Amino acid sequence: MGSLKKSLRLPLLSALLWAGNGVASAAEITIAGMKFGSPPAELHVGDVIVWRNDDIFRHTATARDRSFDIDLPPKSEGRMTVAQAGTIDFYCRFHPVMTGKLDVRP
Repeated sequence: MGSLKKSLRLPLLSALLWAGNGVASAAEITIAGMKFGSPPAELHVGDVIVWRNDDIFRHTATARDRSFDIDLPPKSEGRMTVAQAGTIDFYCRFHPVMTGKLDVRP
C-alpha cells in the first residue's frame, strides 16, 4: 500500500496545480546514494519542485546564485516554487561534489 500511496502523490499534486491555475506543474528530484536524480527536462517559472531525500544522510539543495537553499534531513522532502528563468546550478552544502543543474524556461 505504501508504494501505491507514494506513486499517486506526485500525479495528484500535479493535477491540483493544473486545476488551480492551468499553468504550473510539479516535478520531483530525488536524492539517493549520495547523488541528485535527474532534474526534469522541462521546467517553467511557477512550477513546483519537490526535493526528496531518500538517503540516510542530511543534504541540501542549494542554488549557487543563492536563490534557494532547502535543508533535507534523511527521509524527508521539501518544496519550492521556481521563481526565475535561466540555468541554475545547485549543489549540496554538506557534500559539495553533489551537483546538478536546472534549466528553467519563462
